[in-house]
Amino acid sequence: MTTRPHIAVIGAGAWGTALACATAATGADVTLWMRNPVVPETRTLPRLPDIILPENVIITGDFPRSADVALLVTPVQTARDVSTRLQSILDPTVPVVTCCKGLEQTTSLLPLDVLAETMPNRPTGVLSGPNFAIEIAKRLPAAATLACADLVLAQSLTALLNTSTFRLYASDDAAGVQLAGAAKNVIAIGAGITIGAGLGENARAALITRAVAEIGRLAEATGGRASTLAGLAGMGDLILTCTGRGSRNYSVGLELGEGRPLADILASRTTVAEGVLTAPAMLALARRHNVRVPIIETVTRLLNEGVSIEEARHLLLDRPPTRE
Repeated sequence: MTTRPHIAVIGAGAWGTALACATAATGADVTLWMRNPVVPETRTLPRLPDIILPENVIITGDFPRSADVALLVTPVQTARDVSTRLQSILDPTVPVVTCCKGLEQTTSLLPLDVLAETMPNRPTGVLSGPNFAIEIAKRLPAAATLACADLVLAQSLTALLNTSTFRLYASDDAAGVQLAGAAKNVIAIGAGITIGAGLGENARAALITRAVAEIGRLAEATGGRASTLAGLAGMGDLILTCTGRGSRNYSVGLELGEGRPLADILASRTTVAEGVLTAPAMLALARRHNVRVPIIETVTRLLNEGVSIEEARHLLLDRPPTRE
């Protein structure tokens, strides 16, 4: 008798719940860790109340001691704490794949850089792509990139996690994939502002396209490849996040563009718009590497310095012309 694979999902928010549902389709035993494991008889969770968990998903409040892979699906800002506690319990040979997007606000570190400090010498990777949680949970067709420094490990993990509705592609550009996933949330806020302020579809298309150029520059400066921006983790995620109303960051931008104060927008939400916290950390990272990121800088100033939308428009459009 062969033992069924065991996939551990750490974090039961909307994305963690969705990944538990998606990976359950592989036929593996799936454990879903949550801080307060209270599951009603309906087998539904608060973040995706319309989704019934498959029978092979077990909710637990205990970290796993072993698994074939552990998916870390907590917000970037809590990843350090959760991964530190997980490290003391999980077998050191088990790969941990981070599924969060952003930069740690206090350090400007990418998720895998945080794990390098909290889970040293452990095999790690990153999963990222144009994925809304509810669609993944419903098993609608989707794709994503799974990147590890070791391509063989990435290929092994994609084979383990791939399903008929969630197609995974392996990559060895973990740095580029992470950076794309973090930056797209910032750009999505800018795209939402553009539409909310009535600046037009042309402006949004220009913003998305030029964002690819500046994220590519930053990716290369931080050890990644600009070519990664042409893939699922780059352009794919940008298109979805900058156009889909299901995007938390885009919807924040829409309300900002319509004139609503940021504090009021955030106070009215129960979900996290990572781009708000990521923007200043991303700008700090770019400045540390002497990389020009005018769109990221302008969005950061809009969020944190009270720059008006009209002033932001001039900051971007009145710069001297350059080559593409």
